[in-house]
Amino acid sequence: MSAGFYTVMREAPETLQAWLQADKVMQEHSALDAKTAELAYLAVLAALGLEKGIVFHAAEAKKMGASRAEVLSAVLVGLPAAGMRVMECAAEVVRPFDEDEQ
Repeated sequence: MSAGFYTVMREAPETLQAWLQADKVMQEHSALDAKTAELAYLAVLAALGLEKGIVFHAAEAKKMGASRAEVLSAVLVGLPAAGMRVMECAAEVVRPFDEDEQ
């Protein structure tokens, strides 16, 4: 997790809990299954250039059964709209799969 996440956890735990609760409710009411939602989230992170969350969410997608090709495809789906920033996330999104090979 990012330094910012830890800072909010330490300095504003009530705000963090409210945000996490809202996220939980949104997940519970989503029409997407957990793996698809995680892949979609990876696409959004990449399109926004938020590399810090990529490894964590790629590992979560992997736990849910996503393949290396699926997580990479999720990141690259935003390439036409977001451009090169998604390329910067490509190495990060496959890291959980590379760690298994070591």
